[in-house]
Amino acid sequence: MEPPQSPSAALKTPDEGDSSQTPPPPPYPPSSSTPIHECLPHSTTTTTTTSTCCNGGGPAEIPPPQPLSSSISPPPPNHRPTRDRPPSLPPNHSYQAIIDTPVPKSQKVSVISLPHEFLTPSKKINHPDDMARFIETDLLSNFIGFIVSLSESIRGKKLSEPCRESETLTYICSVLDTFASWVDEIPPIQQTNKHGNFAYRDWYDRLLANSEALILKFLPEDLKSSTEELVPYFTDSFGNSARLDYGTNHELNFTAWIYCLARMGVTKEEDYQAVVSRVYVKYYNVTRKLQTVYDLEPGSHMYGFSGLDDYHFLPFIFGSSQLIAHKYMKPKSIHIQDILDNFAKEYLYISCIALVKKKKKGVFADNWPLLDDISRVPNWTKVNDGLLKMYKAEMLESLQYMASSFQTGSLLQW
Repeated sequence: MEPPQSPSAALKTPDEGDSSQTPPPPPYPPSSSTPIHECLPHSTTTTTTTSTCCNGGGPAEIPPPQPLSSSISPPPPNHRPTRDRPPSLPPNHSYQAIIDTPVPKSQKVSVISLPHEFLTPSKKINHPDDMARFIETDLLSNFIGFIVSLSESIRGKKLSEPCRESETLTYICSVLDTFASWVDEIPPIQQTNKHGNFAYRDWYDRLLANSEALILKFLPEDLKSSTEELVPYFTDSFGNSARLDYGTNHELNFTAWIYCLARMGVTKEEDYQAVVSRVYVKYYNVTRKLQTVYDLEPGSHMYGFSGLDDYHFLPFIFGSSQLIAHKYMKPKSIHIQDILDNFAKEYLYISCIALVKKKKKGVFADNWPLLDDISRVPNWTKVNDGLLKMYKAEMLESLQYMASSFQTGSLLQW
């Protein structure tokens, strides 16, 4: 039997003329065939373990784990841990499947011709046969190709760099700013349950009541009937008011909404840089505020998949593209606090890492093992390619995930 692949192996693409002069990562873990979690100390003795600091310092003492107290009662049989569980990969996760997946390529989005009959989105992926057919469709190829195009539009660019900002995108950004202001107007309430503040439902009710009118304001007259199709994607982009959660499934709906705008010609290729550096940035400002203020649960856990930071995936794809060919910052640079402090406002990937480190204190590799493993990949091109492959294989081609999350209408028809 072959030894298990490490998570970083799933992010690697075959080296074809790789001229990168990036020095190899430090010799930790000791073997590329050893999963990162197997390299952590698990001693049950009282002896203090020593380890060499990865930043080149002297030996660092690692205290032994404390024995469990017999006075602590075990959890009840129906106990279901939520926020305290570490991020994990789905049980059926196959690194080999990701490795075998070709790196997705960018594709142009075809614009519909008018008049067009818009349809209310509905779920069409319910069984393995549906998933098998969907994987072979032009829609899946074009949708992931659209994400690649967004990623390429921001390659090597800071968020603050000037770019074409259409009136439509400027208006969408103002709408997202309004959503953020609603959070200030609807503060969390005092309640006994630990996670998911009920005040979020008031915020979400306001979203439902205003979304159609807000979307109609930027649509041309011959596209106003598209709200039947656009509103469901848009309102499902900001969490679930019944479950009080937010996850990558909602991020997927926001991307579907942006894709629909491209299909209608409302946004064009020359807008893509602003879509990422302006619209997505505003969107993440809103969703992170919702997660923090209303303490929303990571919704992706229920689908067997965690976003890289419990909630999101795409900012890591866009952010790694920003850093491709950066002169100084490498994947391992995320462990340098000065980098996080000084560049979080300019690079999405750095911003995401800075946030997760604030969210959970302690050893980064323990709290975020996949992100830590990715930091050992030699360059950002491989990180970006690997994350695109992972997004396609583990989310867009996952029956459990897509059956629960993805709806299609006339603009995402298959």
